[in-house]
Amino acid sequence: MVTLLTDRGEHAVDARVDGERLWLDASTLEAATGWSLEPQGLCRGGACVPLPPGRHAEFVQGDRVDAAALWRHLDGPVMHDETGAVWALGESADDRGSALLSLIAPDFTLPDVTGRPHSLSDYRGKKVFLVSWASW
Repeated sequence: MVTLLTDRGEHAVDARVDGERLWLDASTLEAATGWSLEPQGLCRGGACVPLPPGRHAEFVQGDRVDAAALWRHLDGPVMHDETGAVWALGESADDRGSALLSLIAPDFTLPDVTGRPHSLSDYRGKKVFLVSWASW
């Protein structure tokens, strides 16, 4: 079992770790990342990324997809701990840059002092004052 962190949250997934490779079955990949294995390549939403010619086996073996290879192919950062028990698939610099240019804050949810969760999206269209603090 591997903990996988993506833009869709934290997922406990059945995966095979082989060095820098993270093999997930296609349905797990889709649930955790939104990317699905299709005949034309790997697709998310309306966009499909064809697999590089002659390199199909680097990305797909049977019904398993190397999520780390896909992420690197998309120029996204891939990180994992020493044991391979926790993996993070981050947003690419281009995606982050586009989000910053839009001036729309990413959605997040945090509890108030009573423990009641609040999401930034709940206040869309309203003025919001955010206060943060860190000990360092």
